[in-house]
Amino acid sequence: MRNKIKYVLAAFALVVLAAVSPMKAQAAGGLELYTDYPGISVKAGDSQSISMYVSNDSGSAVEASLSILSMPEGWTGYFSGNGSQISRVHVQNGEAASLTFQLEIPDDAAEGSYTVQLQTVSDTGLTDTVDLVFDIQEVQYSQGSLETEYAEQEGSSGTSFSFNTTLINNSAADQSYSLAAEAPDGWQVSFQPSGESTNVASIDVASASSQGLTVSVTPPDNVEAGEYTIPISAISANDSLSTELKVTITGTYSLALSTPNQLLSFDAHINRESDVTLTVTNNSNVDLQNITLSSSAPSGWTVEFDTSSIDTLEAGATQEVTAHVTPGDSAIAGDYVCTFTASCSETSADAEFRVSVKTQTIWGVVAVLIILALIAGVAAVFKKYGRR
Repeated sequence: MRNKIKYVLAAFALVVLAAVSPMKAQAAGGLELYTDYPGISVKAGDSQSISMYVSNDSGSAVEASLSILSMPEGWTGYFSGNGSQISRVHVQNGEAASLTFQLEIPDDAAEGSYTVQLQTVSDTGLTDTVDLVFDIQEVQYSQGSLETEYAEQEGSSGTSFSFNTTLINNSAADQSYSLAAEAPDGWQVSFQPSGESTNVASIDVASASSQGLTVSVTPPDNVEAGEYTIPISAISANDSLSTELKVTITGTYSLALSTPNQLLSFDAHINRESDVTLTVTNNSNVDLQNITLSSSAPSGWTVEFDTSSIDTLEAGATQEVTAHVTPGDSAIAGDYVCTFTASCSETSADAEFRVSVKTQTIWGVVAVLIILALIAGVAAVFKKYGRR
């Protein structure tokens, strides 16, 4: 009797196993909807493109529909493939179809954890779902930074400024950043990777790493003294980073003294006034005040200016001044040196002139007449007494 019961139980177990085995085979195979990264940290306002797959191990090709079972209020999403929005996908047996789930997170999404549930259903009745979990945090790993050491510098016009800047990519993906600057007109700004001399307009930064940059700033030669702000930025698909550089241009002082035609010589006559037109140019980047004019001439000469001082000469401006030069009685014909100076409390300029002193023309005529008279007198004497 006991043996008979054993045989009955064994037969019943075989029947149960035979009935259950096909069900297990179907559950182990079938249809699966999945992604490699079902949990993602995001920011409010983000747009996410999530790579997904539908795999088919059912034993035959299937047509599978795609749908969103649940999504937080205000969030939007859809499936896409090959650049178009899709709702179904064809999957061969033993293969997986690739698709993308496009998700838009609203700007006002609060900090917290959110779940989006997606589903696929085949035309043969196979079903699978997947939960995507999105964590919104106040500070995200994807927020990088653009930092500058010694962001405020000063120097005179003509100085080139160099700023050591670090671009930090805190995201979990490599990023390509475009570099730009908003400089005043006439200013030159360039970016070079640290240790290199090549100018770049964009740069790649690996995930969770940083890249050193040298930002070179060159103001124009005629820049005015003052403080200038130069915003710089590094923008990628996910980051918009910026910082400000400040340059203070100090005053540069320079005067130039010359003539309108740049000729530094003139003729003069003894006891006769000769006029020389001088040009005083302010090559500074600031206005100059109280510019005085003076001269250094040979002994006995007199030099006067129609304007002996200039109250204000604006940066880059030129003013003409006339000098009246009179050689003294003791001067003889020849070349002399006369130096003119324009000076103020900050700077000065000199111009050295060669002065050619000429004798008066009337005295030359008188001398010629005297010589002719002497020659005529000698000729008359020889004529009268030559035969005796």
